[in-house]
Amino acid sequence: MTIKDKLKSDLITAMKEKDTVRKNVVQLIKAGVLQVEKDNKITLDDEGVLDVIAKQLKQRRDSLPDYEKSGRDDLIAQLKREMELLMEYLPAQLSHEELVAIVKKAIAETGASTIKDMGRIMKEVMPQTKGRADGKEINAIARELLG
Repeated sequence: MTIKDKLKSDLITAMKEKDTVRKNVVQLIKAGVLQVEKDNKITLDDEGVLDVIAKQLKQRRDSLPDYEKSGRDDLIAQLKREMELLMEYLPAQLSHEELVAIVKKAIAETGASTIKDMGRIMKEVMPQTKGRADGKEINAIARELLG
């Protein structure tokens, strides 16, 4: 079953169960996929769909601090629920320890020694962690190891 098929079946289930948050999240994913497909005149495979989902998860992670500053607990709870639902479609996330090991290996392979080499490290690490880790966390780990 492809991710698109799973999204379609999840949408039907969410509508039957009247789970509006899940329904909205699935519809947003489907709309994002459709937008990318129409813009680029392609049909996305599972990897492309995962990219769209990861991008939507990143948007929510980035907006969470703004919601927390405004003190809107109702919106924070909804945003966290949306993030949980998006995570269900992504592959299992890498632990902090696994990320540290990957970054250390990339530093050794690229011969990086300063923060100026960050681009080379990220170029090496990001394809390995695609959809399974947040770029900000990888960046922070790399800075810590180099600094």
